[in-house]
Amino acid sequence: MRLVLRADIDGVGKKGDIVDVADGYARNFLVPRGHAFQASKGVVAQAASMRRGRDLKDAKDRAAAETVARELVARVITIKAKAGTEGRLFGSVTTSDIAEAVQAQAGAQLDRRRLDLDEPIRHLGTHEVPVRLHPEVQFRITLEVVAE
Repeated sequence: MRLVLRADIDGVGKKGDIVDVADGYARNFLVPRGHAFQASKGVVAQAASMRRGRDLKDAKDRAAAETVARELVARVITIKAKAGTEGRLFGSVTTSDIAEAVQAQAGAQLDRRRLDLDEPIRHLGTHEVPVRLHPEVQFRITLEVVAE
């Protein structure tokens, strides 16, 4: 069945795309939940309009992400934590802690889920934390963990 997507669906397409899917998937999932509607000749123009809107929003989001990236790459974010004599922390520094420190020190609001921290930081020192704000905008924040 030929459909126009109203929302981004993983593995199927993005908003405004005209896609061919199985009849059952369309009837039982996409159409009843409002994620898509059946494509007809008159709807093709509407789908093109949705794609243009999506592209404009994507360009705007990418520009905003690049601006934040330029600002944060130049900074060193400092986090104070309690530590033992050997530099090992009592506890750890998590993505939530990093997001709060970035908000307080740089004024940029980051979602903690955008920080790609494999494991919580458990030692004093300088750490590089990868950030993905947009699929095309990835950078690293320099983080300095110091003893309280």
